[in-house]
Amino acid sequence: MNKPQLLQQVIARLEDDLLQAQQAALTAYETATHEENIAENKYDTLGLEASYLATGQARRAAAIRQTLANWKQLVLRTFDPQQGIQLGALIELSDDQDRRQCLFLGPDGAAMKLQQDGQTVQVIGPQAPLGQVLLGKTIGDEVTLRVASGVQLLEILSVD
Repeated sequence: MNKPQLLQQVIARLEDDLLQAQQAALTAYETATHEENIAENKYDTLGLEASYLATGQARRAAAIRQTLANWKQLVLRTFDPQQGIQLGALIELSDDQDRRQCLFLGPDGAAMKLQQDGQTVQVIGPQAPLGQVLLGKTIGDEVTLRVASGVQLLEILSVD
C-alpha cells in the first residue's frame, strides 16, 4: 500500500465533494433570489425554502473546505512504536474470525472507502470509535470495540 497515493485519493475525493457542495449552494442561492420566486402571499414559501437550502449547502461547503485543509496539512510519517498509532497511519487489523481490514487514520471529516491494489481501505478519523481505541497502540496489541451486536476484539497486525 502506498500512503501518499491514499492521501492524494482522499484529497481528490474531498475536492470533488467541495465542488459539488459549492455548485449546490449556488443553485439554491439562484433559486432563492430568482424574481419568479418572490413570495406573492404568506403561503408562497419556495424562495424561503431555497434560501434555507442555500444556507445549509454553504455550511456544508465550509465544513468540507476545512476538512480538505486539514488533510492537505497531514504529514505522513513512518510508524514509530514508541509513539504508537498516530494520524497518517495505515493499519491492518484482524478480528477473532481472521477477517482482515485495512484502515487509514487521518483528520476527522473524511470517512470513506478507497481502493488500492485491489484492496479496500477504510478512511477513519480519531473521533471515530475505532480511531479512538487505536491511537497510541502498536503492532500486536488487541483492542476492544463496542458495537451494536456486542463487543468486537481486533488485533493490530501491521502499521505503516
